[in-house]
Amino acid sequence: MLQAVFFDFDGVIADSEPLHLRAYQAVLEAEGITLEKADYYERYLGYDDVGMFQALAKDRGITLDADKIDALTSSKSHIIEEMLTDDAVLFPGAAASIKMFADHVPLAIASGALEPEIAMVLEHAGLRTCFAAIASASDGVRGKPEPDLYLLAMAKLRERTPLDAASCIAIEDSHWGLEAARKAGLRCVAVTHTYPASELRAADLIVERLADLTLSNVEQLMRDNGRAR
Repeated sequence: MLQAVFFDFDGVIADSEPLHLRAYQAVLEAEGITLEKADYYERYLGYDDVGMFQALAKDRGITLDADKIDALTSSKSHIIEEMLTDDAVLFPGAAASIKMFADHVPLAIASGALEPEIAMVLEHAGLRTCFAAIASASDGVRGKPEPDLYLLAMAKLRERTPLDAASCIAIEDSHWGLEAARKAGLRCVAVTHTYPASELRAADLIVERLADLTLSNVEQLMRDNGRAR
């Protein structure tokens, strides 16, 4: 029996990864650093903002101290907030999928984005009340592929209702997210919004878009998992 659904945000609900790339490129360009699209999607997409700047500095042999990373993160956050306000960023079918699941089970978000960015998009779309909990980079836990965001989101939902991780699903778009969800004990659904199915084989179920994800195929996934156990 399905007990809860955990959504990633960027790349699952919001088509915001291109916006994040543009924001990163803008703040890095001011520092004389170039970030190519291919590098972002192959190497850095799974990180939160702080982790991304740390990884980039390590890869490039650049010294970025904590104060500098804080400044870059703040600048990037201001840019992305403006973009999220100006652009229609929800993936087609995202709102209907969220509302469909919310009618049956509690929902939460586990995302490396900042909570104000997440809340801004959800409130604009009239979806904020669909989610009982949000775990984000604003909570200060380790980002994906570590399981901390999912563990925190589950802890927040457990304040409301008992949950068995194996009876919950995570919806992800990247191998970093799938790894994090797996480590947290969740069943995994992948959408091919960002990466092809060939790169998402760690998922229990792969769909092209959220509109293809139904309550019946998720419940079948739960039943199949129950038999496997």
